[in-house]
Amino acid sequence: MLVLGIDPGSRFLGYGVVECRADRPLHVGSGVVRGDEQAPLHHRLRTIFSELKLLVRLYRPDAMAVEGLFTHKNARSALILGHARGVVLLLAAQENLDVFEYAPARVKKSVGAGGNDSKSAVARMVERLLQLPGPLQRTDAYDALAVALCHVHQLRVPGGSGGRSQSRKLSAGQRRGVDQSFLARLKPAVERAG
Repeated sequence: MLVLGIDPGSRFLGYGVVECRADRPLHVGSGVVRGDEQAPLHHRLRTIFSELKLLVRLYRPDAMAVEGLFTHKNARSALILGHARGVVLLLAAQENLDVFEYAPARVKKSVGAGGNDSKSAVARMVERLLQLPGPLQRTDAYDALAVALCHVHQLRVPGGSGGRSQSRKLSAGQRRGVDQSFLARLKPAVERAG
């Protein structure tokens, strides 16, 4: 089984492909999709979409694991990250990929790095677990591989349902960009206004 891990971003989107094997996970490929920092956001999102689509068609993963949102102090950064995640989820839906979301702290823990450990600690653990031949260019690729490893580890949990019990498998509505919990919270306000 091939798992495509994604570390979302609008300037640098990390990706990592890991094969789930009986003996140990195997690094298949990884890298970064780069958006032109000088380009408007919609052009960067188009780049992410088109290049990620090529990667999905090249590797033909069985599942996509995406790092979940974490609290941002900067609302603008959170919004831009949300746009990049939306593009990733749209592509997954178009390619009929199951999507599994993992919280950043869970990803770190799954590779043996603590929740407060630095990105360099995650990179060292990913290098060790996947026996990478050399360092990767950017931490975004390490983070994406860590997300893929998190899903691989979840698949190996006895009784684990491929991440469904410990992660949040996105429903078809969520893959279409509809957050059901948000809609449920919004419904009383809409009814009062109507």
